[in-house]
Order: sequence, then C-alpha cells, then structure tokens
Amino acid sequence: MKAGLVGFPLSGKTTLFNAITTLHRAGDSHVHLGAIKVPDKRIDHLAAVYKPRQVTYAEMRFVDLHGKGMDGESLRALSDVDALCLVVRGFSGVDGTAPEPLRELRDFDAELVLADLGVVERRMDRLRKEHGGTTGSEFHELSNLRSHLEAGNALRTMRWTAAEEHEMAHFGFLSRRPMLVVHNVGESDAARPLSPEVDAEVRARGAEALVLSAEVEAEIAELDPSEQPAFLESIGLREPARDRFIRAAYHLLDLISFFTVGEDEVRAWTVHRGDKAPKAAGKIHSDLERTFIRAEVIHYEDFVAAGGEAKAREKGKMRLEGKEYVVRDGDILHIRAG
Repeated sequence: MKAGLVGFPLSGKTTLFNAITTLHRAGDSHVHLGAIKVPDKRIDHLAAVYKPRQVTYAEMRFVDLHGKGMDGESLRALSDVDALCLVVRGFSGVDGTAPEPLRELRDFDAELVLADLGVVERRMDRLRKEHGGTTGSEFHELSNLRSHLEAGNALRTMRWTAAEEHEMAHFGFLSRRPMLVVHNVGESDAARPLSPEVDAEVRARGAEALVLSAEVEAEIAELDPSEQPAFLESIGLREPARDRFIRAAYHLLDLISFFTVGEDEVRAWTVHRGDKAPKAAGKIHSDLERTFIRAEVIHYEDFVAAGGEAKAREKGKMRLEGKEYVVRDGDILHIRAG
C-alpha cells in the first residue's frame, strides 16, 4: 500500500512523515519516500511458533510531497498512490495566525477537482475531433463526470455504475482516491476528539479523518520503546499515532491481511476485503494466480485455539477452498497450483 502525504506549507506534514517513518528528512526536496512495517501481533505469535529464518510484516509506503498546488511534478508523484493523506493545520502558526483546517481541506479538494476536470475536458475534446460528434458510451460517461466536477464535487462522492468503473479506471482520477484527513493539532489538544465542524466537512467530501499531534509523535519516536507507554498515558493517549494511522488507512482502503507460514518465512500479505483466493495467491507470485488450483485454509483464531497447525488439521479446522473462496482477515493460506 502506498499513501501520498499532502498538504499546504507549515501544516506539519514533514514532521508527521519523520515521526511515522522514523526518518529525518528536511524540507529541501520535492519528494520524500519512506516506509513503515505494519505491526501485527498475529505475525509475532506465528513467528514464535515456526521460528522461521525470516519474518516479513506488511508494509505501508509513503510519498511526502513539498510545495503548494498540484503542479506537474506533484501530479506525477501522486499518480501511483493508493490513497491521499491530507494534513491540515490545527494549531496556531509561528506568527500567531489561527488555524483554518476547513479552508485547507476545501482548497486542496478544489485543486484535485480542477486537475480531474482538465483530464475529462481534454479527453472529451479529443473524442470530438476523432469521431466528429458527441455520441458513444465513453463520451456520455465523461459528461456525467464533468457535470459532477463542475459542481465542485470530488469524484469520490459520486456513485459510479459498473460501466463507469470499467471505462474510467485507466484515467487515474485524483479526486476519486480515498482520502484520510489528518487534523494536526498542538500538544494540548492531542487527546481531544475531532471537532464536529471538521468531522461534518470531511464526511461531506467522502473522506475520513484522524486527530493527532505531529509534534507529540515526533517526541514519542525519539523515546525508548519502554518509555513510550508512560509518556502516552501522561497526555491522555493509549497508543502512538502510527498505530492509529495504519488502522485508519486499512479501514479507508478496506484492506485485510492473510498469512503464509513455514520454516523459511512467516509473512503477512495485504489484499482488499472481498478478494478471492486466486487473487491472494497472485500477491505471493503472479504465476500462482494463473495456475491456482486450491488453497488449504486455517484461520488464525482456529490455529491459536487448536495449539498449532497439526492439531488444527486433526480437529478439522483446515479446509480446502477453490477459486471462489473469499479470503478472510487472518487466514493462513497454503496455495496449491498446477
């Protein structure tokens, strides 16, 4: 999974990037790249059981963009992200200026809408020149999108038909990307819930939101892990923002994890909720999706309750599933392919 960290100058975006990735990037480069391993106690337990040569956690990658506005370089950098993470300022500026999170959210969404509107209009112009008219399913679908965008609405708020999903997928519209709004507040507000005004605006734009203090998270990242719980408790928090951020991102994209296990490696893999077994197999290796025959499946909870894989098999908790099986979060898969 790859998320694009975006926002206006002085929103605290780079501070958040550094805290989450434990990197220390200055603001002098247009694009920063970073990644974090997704913590999962299930992987920890499976690794303790199998004692593999290698343990591989799921990974979340970040692109941290600098500069204001959706210029060409920014658009190219966002072209392959799965989701947008917009950081809005919720603390007073160094010059005493009041935070304006609602304005930042509206301005950023407007830029996405304008970028997508430009893509739609250029494609419609090309269709007119190539076909000399305004008929055809693609032109009709683009017209619907243009009307929605001209009203100032992001495409993530539009209900798409199956035909639109199929025909429009290759355009990579930015305002269609799932968006997580991070309300970056000061230390004194780190444990407070999202304000009703911001919450309502975020929901109206088809996005989700999270409150955190990047300044506090930067302090936490510098602490020894043994000191972090006491510090969190002292400011009214139960866990660092990184864990909450990952959980929110997984929910936003409707992601789940399945596992492969053995003496060589215990590994977590990420798929979308609703994906079937062959697609999950393709995450392991592209050939496995094409040659998939069946999967041996043991759910993690059954594995733990039985006391291991062998006992889970003895108790009938291992199932053989075919191509139509929908993978569940926590499934342990052994893929059989021909």
